[in-house]
Amino acid sequence: MTLRLSGGRRLQSPPGSTARPTAARVRLAVMNLLATRVPGSRWLDLCCGSGVMACEALQRGASEVVAVERDRRIAAVARANLELVRRDRPASPETAPRCRVDGDEVLRWLTRRGEASFDLIYADPPYAAGLYGPIAAAVLSGGWLVPGGILVWECASDAVPELPPGWHGRDQRRYGGTTVVLLEVEATAGGPGEGTAAGRD
Repeated sequence: MTLRLSGGRRLQSPPGSTARPTAARVRLAVMNLLATRVPGSRWLDLCCGSGVMACEALQRGASEVVAVERDRRIAAVARANLELVRRDRPASPETAPRCRVDGDEVLRWLTRRGEASFDLIYADPPYAAGLYGPIAAAVLSGGWLVPGGILVWECASDAVPELPPGWHGRDQRRYGGTTVVLLEVEATAGGPGEGTAAGRD
């Protein structure tokens, strides 16, 4: 499988058959939906696989990208891909984007502390793993989103998860067998750190 970003940059493909890189059509659509939000943002990519979505965000001006992938071999591919894209961006040492890939299980990673909140969080777990609700709950309770931030789900069109408590749907788009759901925290939701980045600087 050959992976290319929308700008033409060729990326490494993940080993084996467990990873499911986001289709080019879906990637482009997501980036168009978030076009005004990505530049200068902090982007968190959960279950990142090859890192292709994180690379798209980095290519489009995200100031910092953090990706999480439990499979260490696939995480190594994501790390190499992000470094390729980071090098493509002209920047001074003061303005160079930051990026990293953590090899960890997503729900365990979300229990961590000391990390600043994110503007955009992209979650693309294995479709049948039942992780969408638990991820949303962990993001909410941990205060992982800045005020007005967006959580994006990539899921199967024939099994779109129900909206979890504390969230409302901002947008939902179907692209063949893949559906993208944009979620925002409800104004009344009261998870620790919700509505503030306190404790994550």
